Amino acid sequence: MAPAFPAPAARDRLPRVEIDRAALQANWRMLAARDPAARTGAAVKANGYGLGTAEVSVALHEAGCRDFFVAWAAEGAALREALDAAGLGTGGEQGGMARGMPATRHAGVLPAPALDDQARIFVLQGLEPGAVQLHLSHRLIPILSTPDDLAVWRAGLQQAGRRAPAALQVETGMNRLGLDRADAEAAANLARSGALDLCLVMSHLASGDEESGQSADQLARFQEIAALFPGVPRSIANSAGCFLGPDYAFDLTRPGIALYGGSCGPASTGTVRPVATLTAAVLQVRTARAGEAAGYGAAARLSRDTRIATVGLGYADGYPRAASGAGVPLRAERPGAEAFLAGQRVPVLGRISMDMTLLDVTDVPQDAVRPGMRAEFFGPNVALDDVADAAGTIAYELLTGLGRRVERLW
Repeated sequence: MAPAFPAPAARDRLPRVEIDRAALQANWRMLAARDPAARTGAAVKANGYGLGTAEVSVALHEAGCRDFFVAWAAEGAALREALDAAGLGTGGEQGGMARGMPATRHAGVLPAPALDDQARIFVLQGLEPGAVQLHLSHRLIPILSTPDDLAVWRAGLQQAGRRAPAALQVETGMNRLGLDRADAEAAANLARSGALDLCLVMSHLASGDEESGQSADQLARFQEIAALFPGVPRSIANSAGCFLGPDYAFDLTRPGIALYGGSCGPASTGTVRPVATLTAAVLQVRTARAGEAAGYGAAARLSRDTRIATVGLGYADGYPRAASGAGVPLRAERPGAEAFLAGQRVPVLGRISMDMTLLDVTDVPQDAVRPGMRAEFFGPNVALDDVADAAGTIAYELLTGLGRRVERLW
C-alpha cells in the first residue's frame, strides 16, 4: 500500500522534485537532431530515472519518441497499460522495424516514425521465467542476451502458436549481458531459417562518456558481429554514444541520462537542459556560537558564530549522506555539496541525517532566510552533476534514488 501522506494543502513542507516537461522534450529533440537519419529512443527504466515512467514516456511520445527501453517485463507491462490508457501507441502489431525491413545509414532507408506509429517497448534484461505470455499480451519486445533466452522465447512462441519480433544483444567488450560471437552465429542461423524474427541487434558502450579507446574497439567488434544479420536494424549508442559521431548512431539511438539533464561526457557540456529540480523547505533557522558543534557526531565544529537553516530533506529522501559537509569517511578529500537558498549557494553543514540537512546560511543577509522557504538541492542553480560529484557518485544514482515521499510535480 502506498504511504498515506497529508492532503495537498498540508504538503508545503514536504520535499519535492519539479520536473520540466518542456526541457525533457527539448533534450530528446536535441539528441534526435544530432542523428536525423536514425530513430531516437529513450531509456525509461527505473521509474523513468526516478521521475515517473508513465509521465516521462507520455511526454517523450508527444515529442516524437516511439521506442522505449525498460529493464524488466513488469515495468514494460505497466508502461504499455499507461500508454494504452492515454490512447498512445496502440496502432498495429508490434509496428516499426519488423524483420527484413531495411536499416538506415548502412543499408538503405528506414522512415522516421509517424505520429500514429505503434510505440515499441523493449525489455533489456532478457526473459524472466514464464514471461513470454506477458510479452505477448502487452506487446513487449524482449532483448535476448543468452542462449537460454533464445530457447525460452522460441519455446514460448511455439506453445502460444504465435510469431513475434525480438531484439538481440551481443557482447562487444563490456562483459555484462550479450551473446558472444559463437552464440550470435547460432542466432543468425535461426534468423536466416525463419525460426527467429529479429527487429534489432544491439550492444552497449561501456566508456562512451570517457576518453578511452574502448568505444572504438567496441564499435569495430559490433560492426563485425552485426554483419551476421543483414537487413536487421542496429543500435549501440546510449547517451554518450549520441555525442561520439555518426558512426555510432546506426539505426536507433537509446539515450538515457542526457534526457533527464545529466552530463554524459565533455561533448555534452552546455547542450543538455536541466529537467529535475529538487527542493525542500526550511524548518528552522538558529544561531550557534563559535566553538559549538552541529549535527550528528559533532562533525561540524563551528569556527564562527553560525546561522544554521535546518531543511526537511535527508538520505531517506534520496539525498545521499555522502554529500555531507563533514563527518563522513568519503568526505575526507572532497568538499560537501551546496544548496541554493535566498539567491545564493550555501554549503551543507555537518552530516546529512535521515530526514534533515543543515545549511550554513551565515553569509546570507540576516532576514533573507525564513522557515517555509524552499532550498534547491539540485536544478538550474545547482547542477545535478555537481551534487553527484560532491557525493562521490553519479547523476543516475541521485535521480533513481529519489524517495517515495518526494513529491513529483510536472
